[in-house]
Amino acid sequence: MNAALPTPSDGGPAPGPASEHPDTPAEQRESATATVVLGEAEIGRALTRIAHEILERNKGGQDVVLLGIPTRGVPLAHRLAARIADVEPGLDADRLVGSLDVTMYRDDLHQQPTRSIGTTQVPGDLEDKVVVLVDDVLFSGRTIRAALDAISDLGRPRAVQLAALVDRGHRELPIRADFVGKNLPTSQSERVRVLLSERDGRDAVLIEGSADEPTTPGGAA
Repeated sequence: MNAALPTPSDGGPAPGPASEHPDTPAEQRESATATVVLGEAEIGRALTRIAHEILERNKGGQDVVLLGIPTRGVPLAHRLAARIADVEPGLDADRLVGSLDVTMYRDDLHQQPTRSIGTTQVPGDLEDKVVVLVDDVLFSGRTIRAALDAISDLGRPRAVQLAALVDRGHRELPIRADFVGKNLPTSQSERVRVLLSERDGRDAVLIEGSADEPTTPGGAA
């Protein structure tokens, strides 16, 4: 991916104790100011486009490994793997995808002492592979910086790229996504929430709050 780091990029939470990947269930009452910016159909089309872009950029999917960043990056990675396997039937979607927990690599861990540790599952050796990090929202870039550190402990891939369903801006680190579903200009006081059927019962991307109604910035990588 295109980042001023040894290998490509990410996104992360705003400074402070707010979680970067809030696990708020969809059943919880949504803010009265919530606006749906992407629905199920739009999310599906965005993921299909990203899958094709990954294949085009890497001249196929034979050497591609998709690593989803918990929480919602994992189901997104599985959806992308399924789409890639549909285009290249010789590929096994299950062998393309894994998960990468970055909790212990975050630079704000002391601010969130109760953050739960997720699962890292890597489908084989990363040596000479093209690793595509998959996250729901790219924000400050701190989650992806942590992901790069985590990958360095797992192997030495040929390249690292980044796919994000939403890029909301406000980067704090020199990180940029290679594949983006939607660029979404936001204010710092707004919160972006991604809902996925695997976890929340439906697919949607919401913006909550406004510059006039501060909320805890969230849904960020």
